[in-house]
Amino acid sequence: MENRHYFTQNNDDLASEPKIIHAKIMGESYQFKTDNGVFSKDYLDYATKILLENLTLPEVEGDILDVGCGYGPIGIFLAKKSGKKPYMLDVNRRALELAKHNVLVNKVDGIVLESNCLDAVLNRRFSCVVTNPPIRAGKQIVYQIFAQSYEVLLPNGELWIVIQQKHGAPSAIKKLEEIFRKVEVIYKKKGFFVIKCTKITLKKCTINLQ
Repeated sequence: MENRHYFTQNNDDLASEPKIIHAKIMGESYQFKTDNGVFSKDYLDYATKILLENLTLPEVEGDILDVGCGYGPIGIFLAKKSGKKPYMLDVNRRALELAKHNVLVNKVDGIVLESNCLDAVLNRRFSCVVTNPPIRAGKQIVYQIFAQSYEVLLPNGELWIVIQQKHGAPSAIKKLEEIFRKVEVIYKKKGFFVIKCTKITLKKCTINLQ
């Protein structure tokens, strides 16, 4: 079961067998280098595909953040779509090397960083955070990603996620509603949920007592 390795930092014990895959997203063709020990090495997974097909970026100035980037399809697609700079995070070092390669091949100006959850970018702010979360890493890690996403979002920024019913979509939605003021299910099909969470901040009111 090599998939157990994809959310670990070091998977040098797995033999490297790099390959090139091709994916079409919203009519555009992409090429990605993948390898053993990374998520969905043989094809672009269905969850990521429907996330990208249903995502609309917020009208907020700022960079975008891809959490758990793997070999890079989310960050690369969003950069091509928006012209914004993607920050791409993962804990898996093999995935990070692949993402760096794929950013160059697909001619994207992206920043790829090793990070446990969002720890490497907590001092930055983003217009949008996007993730197909690492469910196998456990609920604690996934919920940490939710909470840290709220912290790094700009006002009116958005967190977009995709999650399956059988992997805890209802409980994930409840957790998100504890963190964000606005949580919406944008798309639901075959047990997959595409969810948008908006960071709404209350405006301060100035009261004239004179």
